[in-house]
Amino acid sequence: MVSPDQHVSSLAKQARELFVVHVGRALPEMVRACDTKLTSLLDQAGPAREMQERRDAWTAFQKHQTAWLNGSRKALQRSLLPKVSESGNPLSTGRLELVAEGTIDDQIMASRLAMRVLDKSSSELNDLRLRIQHLEKRQELPRGDVLLPDVTARILVDQWLDAQMTREAWALIQDALLPIMATKLHEGYKAANEFLVSSGVMKEIDLQSLVKRAPGTRTGSTPAPVPPAVGRRSGDAPSRDGSGSSLSSAPAFGPAGSSAPGAFGASRAGSSSMGVHEETRMLTSATPLARARMRAQGVVGRLKRLLMDKIGGDFEATQLLPPSPRLEQAMQQSMAVVRREVGAPSTGNMDAAYGGTGAGGVAMQMDASHVERASSALRQRTTELKQAATTSTEKATIEVVALMFQSILAEERIPPSVRVWFARLQIPVLRVALAEPEFFSALQHPARKLIDRMGSCVMGFETNVGSAALEAEIKRVVQVIEQYPETGRRVFQLVFDEFQKFLSTYLSEQDSTSRVVSVAQQIEQKETLSVQYTIELRKLLDDVPVREEVREFLFKVWVDVLAVASVKYGLKHEETSSLKQVASELLWAASAKPNRNDRARVIQQLPSLLQRLRQGMGLLGFPAGLQDQHIKSVSDTLADAFMSRTEAIPEESMDKLAKRLANLEDFLPESGVGDLDLDNESIEMITGVDASNIEVINQGGSQPSEAMRAWAVELQIGSWFGLDHNGKLNSVQLAWRSQRGQLYLFVTNSGRCFLIQSARVAAYLQAGLLVPSEDEALTVRATRDALAKLDANPERLLN
Repeated sequence: MVSPDQHVSSLAKQARELFVVHVGRALPEMVRACDTKLTSLLDQAGPAREMQERRDAWTAFQKHQTAWLNGSRKALQRSLLPKVSESGNPLSTGRLELVAEGTIDDQIMASRLAMRVLDKSSSELNDLRLRIQHLEKRQELPRGDVLLPDVTARILVDQWLDAQMTREAWALIQDALLPIMATKLHEGYKAANEFLVSSGVMKEIDLQSLVKRAPGTRTGSTPAPVPPAVGRRSGDAPSRDGSGSSLSSAPAFGPAGSSAPGAFGASRAGSSSMGVHEETRMLTSATPLARARMRAQGVVGRLKRLLMDKIGGDFEATQLLPPSPRLEQAMQQSMAVVRREVGAPSTGNMDAAYGGTGAGGVAMQMDASHVERASSALRQRTTELKQAATTSTEKATIEVVALMFQSILAEERIPPSVRVWFARLQIPVLRVALAEPEFFSALQHPARKLIDRMGSCVMGFETNVGSAALEAEIKRVVQVIEQYPETGRRVFQLVFDEFQKFLSTYLSEQDSTSRVVSVAQQIEQKETLSVQYTIELRKLLDDVPVREEVREFLFKVWVDVLAVASVKYGLKHEETSSLKQVASELLWAASAKPNRNDRARVIQQLPSLLQRLRQGMGLLGFPAGLQDQHIKSVSDTLADAFMSRTEAIPEESMDKLAKRLANLEDFLPESGVGDLDLDNESIEMITGVDASNIEVINQGGSQPSEAMRAWAVELQIGSWFGLDHNGKLNSVQLAWRSQRGQLYLFVTNSGRCFLIQSARVAAYLQAGLLVPSEDEALTVRATRDALAKLDANPERLLN
């Protein structure tokens, strides 16, 4: 006879096996997608190096795809074997351990796959996690549990590398894998849930028992005992600053695959058992950006669970349904009142509350009183709309949207005038939320992205500093949305794209930054060309007999001359072409001259050649003494060539060299250039402008990890940061990033400019010297606040 405990254990095991079967069935489809992706890349034009990497990746995949497929299947089966102690805790020594080279890179690759799965499957995965925890009477899934998406993703990454394929090749195919893996894992979670529900395991999940904390419990204290029958975890209390699920209180995805704080519900409170090993794992497991996304996904996932628990399955409609007639009429009346009052010439309460204009169309100055009136109008409108609602879904949606906008209106870091414009988005957002319940759970919903983006750009304004152009653009965005109430998410996506385009030019065209941006563009171009000219010139001269003195002059001096000329005059300018011709003439003159006619030609051309060498060095600002040293070295080599003491360059090779040098930029690689040699003096030398208002940061921070470099790449234009430089804290806005991503320009409200190279930005992020002003997106913070109010008073949702 099978005991109850054995039956429970069998159900959990069968659920995992069912999930692994679904993933295993998807592997052949993943292989086909990778093959199709790599084959398509072979037909795309690009730099020679990239095309060779694509061919190598395709060849390796044809050879090793079967090994990857079989290895992944076996690893998935091995993941079902028990790896934890009887207590449910991961087997770990708790000591600091060294990690192999590339381990962090591998985890980053796996985390990118896991994040796509979370975006699609957070609700199903959360339900499955709770049911498994209930069956196994544990508070957390073990870190190596195959049900966790980053564990499955890490298996695919590890088996890829074990099959003798490269990380560079993985980067080429990961975009093809993302949608397939997200879909198939979602199906696997759904099938496992259906199996457990059909077996009588937690057919209904009581959300209140999962998220409420015992009275008097604090985040830093030991969690209260968890009744096995409920599967509850202690949750972090929501907070205004978004610290409810901070990094210090709960782990993010780790290399072995632990759950993220909030990614599948509220994170557990700071556990007394979390030791040094756990803290180290948290700091190295994923990028800060990935951890923030996982925390955000946890917040919105918790809201979705709350709504489905209170309202039932009807909340998540399978088709788009219009609002009830009474509610539709009430929303139209509300919008009509707003339009009428704002368009009126008077400056009454509604006009003031919603950011109207005074006489002559001049924007009114807003203060806290206007925000208060807007908040009162929002509450009044919410009451009227809930009275007109006819279903529980409509009432709950109205309440949650209202609570989110109340939170936004209370955000004092946003200027009052912008907050009252945000308030006017309540009805348009409500329409979208009613039609698309996924608004509450999808972080990438256009309405969320728009509000977050606009909020992040104005979050750093000081009370005495404003931006008429930015506020005018926000006003235009709101008015466009109001004009098209029936278009749903499409209008939000349209104006979001327009706002992104506005930001890309607005910040870099300000009086205080436009000149600096132009200077920075020239600096990056010059440094990029210098490095790339050096790379290509080395290739050209690799098999050519050239004296070391001439080779050193070309690499250390003339490539900089060509780069500066290209920036000042243009790549195809006559002067730039002339300097390239000088390089080929120098190479010819430095080769042996046994022929009398060649010697006569050298004698004739030498004065002109030396004069043009001096002119080129003059572009670099070389003093006369330094020029003389280089000229003497070159002249000595030319004298030896005249006496045939050097090797001769074949005429055919010389013709090819001259042609390649004349069109050098056509052969330049597209790869990065490494560290740039930046300082104010070099800026003024190259561009000829005063650099006194530009502070070049080229020191400080530590060697950045790949995770920090990845975070630096994803920083958004317009976002605000705290910059700690030379012992002074500056509030700065990211105003511009160069086309190649090498240089970043941060600007203060007073117009002070900080020019930083990408690697230094990553180093400052890692050292905590560059800190984002907001640790959580505006709508995520608003969602957290709404949850706090609903936890305190659940009845308000439907009343």
